[in-house]
Amino acid sequence: MIRKGRIVTAVALTTLSLGLTACNDDEDPAAMPESPSASAPASPAPSSESPSADPSDDAGSKPSGDVAAPGTKFKVGDRAVVPFKYGTSKEGTVAITVTAIEKGTEADMAPFGDKAKGMTPYYIRMKVENVGGTDLSYSSLRLRGNLAGGAPTGVILIGDLPGKCDSETAPRDFTTKGASYETCSLSATKTDPIAVASFEEGDAYRDSPVIWSN
Repeated sequence: MIRKGRIVTAVALTTLSLGLTACNDDEDPAAMPESPSASAPASPAPSSESPSADPSDDAGSKPSGDVAAPGTKFKVGDRAVVPFKYGTSKEGTVAITVTAIEKGTEADMAPFGDKAKGMTPYYIRMKVENVGGTDLSYSSLRLRGNLAGGAPTGVILIGDLPGKCDSETAPRDFTTKGASYETCSLSATKTDPIAVASFEEGDAYRDSPVIWSN
């Protein structure tokens, strides 16, 4: 949903809506609402799974691996187990493996229009695994790209770039322990490079996110 004053530019591409907000450096982007992405095309072929912690053999909904504490730092390729809530009825535990933080080109931002001039996109690619075994079907998870040290970029994007960074929702069968899918979060910057991906969902992680860096 586009809310008052927050989306400066919105353009339509076939059935996909894109929006962009450029924030002043002294404005807190975490306070700005981010709309969920529109329906995306099928995700690309799964990439090789990065090394991860050994899953637990316990039955039931016990998470595979220790839940990452707020503020924990990982390297790209590491697997982090975190609590996850989507909407008012879906809640569980997931494992996120950030597989890449890729730099795009300014030309990639053309679908966002003139407001995107001078911005460089970054593609945060990840694998999401259901480790709690609860029903998280059709949920969506987003990571935020930040500058080195965790500073915000000052830019919030709504949507994705089909064929370059497709924001996928969890499939219908994302209801059992071990189910997984791959997705991509789009971020952009007009200043310094994006160096980290951060998980900021939930009260415990909002002020002290879990982060991944190269």
